[in-house]
Amino acid sequence: MTATMACQAHALRRQLLLLGTACALLTVTAHAQAQATAAGDFPDKPIRMVVTFPPGGSADGVVRMLVPRMNEKLGQQVVVDNRPGAGGNVGLALVAKAPADGYTLGVGAAGALSANTSLYPQMPFDPLKDFRPVGMLAAIPFVIVGHPSVAAKTQRELIALAKEKPGSLSIGHGGNGTAMHLSAALFSQMAGIKLVEVPYRGSGPAALDALAGQIPLAVVDLPSSLQQIKAGKLVAFAVTSPERLPMLPDVPTVAEGGLPGYDSTGWFGVVAPTGTPPHVVARLNVEINAALADEQNKAAMRNLGVEPSPGTPEAFAAYIRTETKKWAKVIQDARIKLD
Repeated sequence: MTATMACQAHALRRQLLLLGTACALLTVTAHAQAQATAAGDFPDKPIRMVVTFPPGGSADGVVRMLVPRMNEKLGQQVVVDNRPGAGGNVGLALVAKAPADGYTLGVGAAGALSANTSLYPQMPFDPLKDFRPVGMLAAIPFVIVGHPSVAAKTQRELIALAKEKPGSLSIGHGGNGTAMHLSAALFSQMAGIKLVEVPYRGSGPAALDALAGQIPLAVVDLPSSLQQIKAGKLVAFAVTSPERLPMLPDVPTVAEGGLPGYDSTGWFGVVAPTGTPPHVVARLNVEINAALADEQNKAAMRNLGVEPSPGTPEAFAAYIRTETKKWAKVIQDARIKLD
């Protein structure tokens, strides 16, 4: 190769190197601009919020309470899609398979997000791997209620009645794998009694059947039972939280009723499919927390016996892991298994 040819080859290599560097810089810049554009554009269409309980329960009520504020701030409609069943597994299975773009979200509770992995031999998703937590919505205690025809008016009388007639009393709950189911199971375990558990597709239907006398007992949330308790149409034996509730100050806790150490508080929050971009999760978290902080929403939630629980995605993820370990032990000790 002549000196002239060598110089020409060197110049060509230099031009190609510069061209490659320029292309790389353009690619990085374009990617950054795309992210910025995506962050600014989200959302540009309606968001589907899959609620894993039927209308009438606490989760559904809270979500519908928050939606107007979220619609206003996001500039798009949040459409509630009720998909109950299998303790929340039906609805969250849809979310797990949805595109990870922030336009399909799930509202899951303690059952589907923490307990069901210990209850079901096979799961349609992995709660810790298939979802990206967006934010906690609320914590909610439950109440053990009964039809007035039940021959017991206190928790101690109820336990005595169940021991006198083992297997003669049935207790409804919001569905297999839900926190209400586990609350009922833990109550039976700690009391040393046998109650026939009857699963429903949510707290509302269980409360209605207890109200009608179709079942003698139920573990339900306050939104579906508070007015009936105050009207005397349902007997409240105890609340499952560690402290009494302001709206039911005369109803003792399960611990006060003779089972010290009993504590079962429900909760629910929003998750997105894993892989959802961080900026989308952050935007959703901000607007959810803002809706929870709204004074009118807070007052309305507390009147229902629901405590607003805003927080970060990271805090919600840590809480799900903690609850998973807690309920795994309860389920193992109670030897609960679902098909």
